Amino acid sequence: MSQDVSDTHPAGHGIGQEGHVQGGVLASIGALLLGMLLAALDQTIVSTALPTIVSDLGGMEHLSWVVTAYLLASTAATPLWGKLGDQYGRKKLFQAAIVIFLIGSALCGMAQNMPELIGFRALQGLGGGGLIVLSMAIVGDIVPPRDRGRYQGLFGAVFGATSVLGPLLGGLLTEHLSWRWVFYVNLPVGIVALLVIAAALHIPRRATPHTIDYLGTFLIASVATCLVLVASLGGTTWAWGSAQIIGLAVLGVVLAVAFVAVERRAAEPVLPLKLFRIRTFTLSAVISFVVGFAMFGAMVYLPTFLQIVHGISPTLSGLYMLPMVAGLLLASTASGQIVSRTGRWKVFPVAGTGITTLGLLLLHQLDENSGTGEISAFFFVFGCGLGLVMQVLVLIVQNAVSYEDLGVATSGATFFRSIGAAFGVAIFGTIFANRLGDKLTSAFAGRQLPPGITPETLEADARGIEQLPAALRPAALQAYASSITDVFLYAAPVALVAFVLSWFLHEDKLRGSVTAPDTTETLASNPVERSSYDEVARALSVLGTREGRREIYEKITAKAGYDLLPAASWLLLRINRYGSAEPGVLAEHSAVPLNIITAAARQIEERHLAVREGLTLHLTEQGNRVAEKLAQAREESLAELLGDWWTRDRPTDLAQLVRELNRELCGSDAERPHDGPVQKRPHGVEAGV
Repeated sequence: MSQDVSDTHPAGHGIGQEGHVQGGVLASIGALLLGMLLAALDQTIVSTALPTIVSDLGGMEHLSWVVTAYLLASTAATPLWGKLGDQYGRKKLFQAAIVIFLIGSALCGMAQNMPELIGFRALQGLGGGGLIVLSMAIVGDIVPPRDRGRYQGLFGAVFGATSVLGPLLGGLLTEHLSWRWVFYVNLPVGIVALLVIAAALHIPRRATPHTIDYLGTFLIASVATCLVLVASLGGTTWAWGSAQIIGLAVLGVVLAVAFVAVERRAAEPVLPLKLFRIRTFTLSAVISFVVGFAMFGAMVYLPTFLQIVHGISPTLSGLYMLPMVAGLLLASTASGQIVSRTGRWKVFPVAGTGITTLGLLLLHQLDENSGTGEISAFFFVFGCGLGLVMQVLVLIVQNAVSYEDLGVATSGATFFRSIGAAFGVAIFGTIFANRLGDKLTSAFAGRQLPPGITPETLEADARGIEQLPAALRPAALQAYASSITDVFLYAAPVALVAFVLSWFLHEDKLRGSVTAPDTTETLASNPVERSSYDEVARALSVLGTREGRREIYEKITAKAGYDLLPAASWLLLRINRYGSAEPGVLAEHSAVPLNIITAAARQIEERHLAVREGLTLHLTEQGNRVAEKLAQAREESLAELLGDWWTRDRPTDLAQLVRELNRELCGSDAERPHDGPVQKRPHGVEAGV
């Protein structure tokens, strides 16, 4: 019988099982996935179109701001979207986020110059931040905790898919239609999502009162903007010693001091300062910053390198990016699995930051003569380095903080990666623009260029290289190649700092409930703000899988001190909850095969734990005692999974979560036959709680 243990319990049922989910819920999940798809796609789809956009609109020195504006706006707005959704209802806000995103997309497609495009990208990012955080939060509104992991897995798959499809789709649209369709493609998808949400999504109104930290959000966004402006405009648009750059730097420092003062007094701070007293959180924040810095900085300039230096089409440049994405996803998935199985994690941030540093040095070796195999191998190494560290950073932050800070710490870890991404893109852009101007000028000093072509025009529009005489083209290509790859050389010491810092992380024992984060938290550039309750529900949702339930029933049976089949324990708890059970009908309404249920029923009858009345099983007095002891053991097992979060003064919502999962582990009402009344449980017992 032990070989059939995997079938002794339903593998995820209730609201989450396809056979019982209402059509409206499935339609709503589909619309939420479309919303997530839109926001996630726009983080990657633009990268392969950037060289063409710059050639059309001009302003190579402002290339990075097309990405930076989106990242900054979405990062700054995300905490507000999360809190406002709690307070005023998430459906209307999600619809508003879609509308803002679509307006921004339409305006981006119609932009006539680079400043317009940058401004419209910021508007688009404002909506994109809402799409990501609200779609994840709405899943928590309409799906029970034990099924949440399955659906969050779908959202993770969407992120993984967009990281692959984004560069490809961006290349295809740019090459065969126009770069403007990179933005226009959002419109039909967004309209469908908007209509489905309006018709199908029905969220129980559970408004949660919040004191929204508007001032703190504004200040931290302003600090980030000032510093990014200094990094991107210093040495290019304005000299480093100019009044504008000095003024921006001073303003950034003043705003940072004001932010600290405001956060100390805020009722619900957007980023609680007490988190920085936890060494693991502070180190993880710095490492997250570096990961975002390296990842997004590289992803913006690698397509430029491929298209301009190697003359690869936008579509093919998307294909060339696949080894990096494959390395990232492979390493991220593998490291998550290993950590969840072994509980050991420190090797991954150390190895990940080290390999990322190596990857940046390898990327610096690329030039106009590099072959496809060499490019693919170096991209893969770089992706592996990022993947090894990204999964684990969220996990160790969750493991280091107390229960009440779990949600904000999770969003804080990804917040710093988002800020790092904005800085990386901006600083890489400044280095690239400075190096390119100098190298083009020195490359063509004293050389006769065709009429209308100067180093300045070549810097603004790379298409001018095609108009150069054949003898002069290699010098221009070499200037572009070395300018881009120098960016990676300058980024390597930053990654090396993260490598050194990762050695100082203390490998605390993992709480049982902390499992590897889903891919959404790994790949999203936006901080996804969820409550502590939501975070624990996601972590414990592993119990909704067959493997999770098999393990929990084996443990509780042993803990209660009985020698019963896992299926027999499950059956006793079901009868205890519903008052009776008919094995044949139970098999029709659950995922458990009839032969497994029959064997379990035979065992509990032989041990006088249940008696038959016709075809129906009822518990004996001894059976009631055994069931209650099993139920107590089950709650204790759930509490053990929560580790030191489960204290004597445990929060009410955490106790409620354990009760909820405890009830669901013996089967939901959706599986119960509805052809007759349900008998009352003795003494008001409900799943042993």
